Amino acid sequence: MQQASFVIRGDICYSETPQSLRLCPDSWLVCLEGHSAGVFPALPEQYANLPVLDCSRCLVMPGLTDLHAHAPQYALRGQGMDLELLDWLNRYIFPEESRYASLDYADQAYRRFVEDVRRGPNTRVCVFATVHPEATIRLMDLLEESGLCAMVGKVNMDRNCPDTIREASAAASAQGTRDWLERIEGRYRRTRPILTPRFIPSCTDELMGELGKIQRQYGLPVQSHLSENRGEIAWVRELCPGAKHYGDAYHAFGLFGGPACPTIMAHCVYSEGEEAELLKKQNVFIAHCPASNANLSSGIAPVRRFLQDGLRVGLGSDVAGGTHTSIFKAMADAIQASKLRWRLVDQSLAPLTVREAFYLGTLGGGAFFGTVGSFAPGYEFDALVIDDARYTPQGRMELETRLERTVYLSDERDIRHKFVQGRKIV
Repeated sequence: MQQASFVIRGDICYSETPQSLRLCPDSWLVCLEGHSAGVFPALPEQYANLPVLDCSRCLVMPGLTDLHAHAPQYALRGQGMDLELLDWLNRYIFPEESRYASLDYADQAYRRFVEDVRRGPNTRVCVFATVHPEATIRLMDLLEESGLCAMVGKVNMDRNCPDTIREASAAASAQGTRDWLERIEGRYRRTRPILTPRFIPSCTDELMGELGKIQRQYGLPVQSHLSENRGEIAWVRELCPGAKHYGDAYHAFGLFGGPACPTIMAHCVYSEGEEAELLKKQNVFIAHCPASNANLSSGIAPVRRFLQDGLRVGLGSDVAGGTHTSIFKAMADAIQASKLRWRLVDQSLAPLTVREAFYLGTLGGGAFFGTVGSFAPGYEFDALVIDDARYTPQGRMELETRLERTVYLSDERDIRHKFVQGRKIV
């Protein structure tokens, strides 16, 4: 069904706040020209002539948003999980990313990543590519063809990485980014660029200054990493002795949120005190990546505290630190990690609930893309129709229980339909 205006009948659920879940069994969800017109217990007369997709007894929910993924690392999922972050990057990831100088290799590898995301439950994704402009454009082309909505960044690195992926200078890195932006201008409808300094250890002050200029010229959003690993934080302290904290090293160059610079910082495992206050003040989105934080022994982010303090939080798969692209898996991982933090680290921070994890994967992360992640009137129409009959005895469970089981048990086999901006892509 390709209509921009239609109706879905089913068991509908979506988040209103982190703690409030709207549950609408056997209801009607209306899509008008790619946007939600709302959910109704009976179909209003003014929509009676719209085509109806009858998904009775299926779950209908907003599409999921992945705020942090590394597309070129997809081929290495599940490899090197006995290492911590910096050793893992040097032994596995940087050599792999060097291979994307070959457009043929990039095309084959990126096709696998994009197809995995297209078939899964995510409808929006923020992606790191590599330093290679040609390969980055190929990734953007593939994502555009998939029907997904994406933000993609050509990575910037001019220090502390192998020669094969270290850009020649700050000026060369900045010019490569400008050239990339000029080449893609007007090329896509659903795929957008996002400025991507990999992280402070790989970017000189000169490069960060140049990226700040580019951000202000083009009004681009920004994505990077923050306070993921203790060794990384200590390294940033050595590299940037004048910074008050890791976040301040970005903020000094105008690359840390604010009204004109929408920003995602991945991980934030050790963001506290002044750094957490700056995250809130600047309205920076935190991409919580529980699988990666566990696999690379980084730690457990205090997501409960972030929510209590009013910070913006969504979820990231962080492939290949994480091993699955599905944000359903990230929801389950986030709940489990929060239980361990509560039990072993800080019993004042209660574990996350399923409602809260579902919020993080839909409305929480979707907000980075605008009015995304809800079925409230006016929201962009990203929707999943999940047939949970494989693992749910029909008629024997409440809607919220079925949602919980879907978070833990579903996979791509259970996706009956998937819509992005009102267009059916699965």
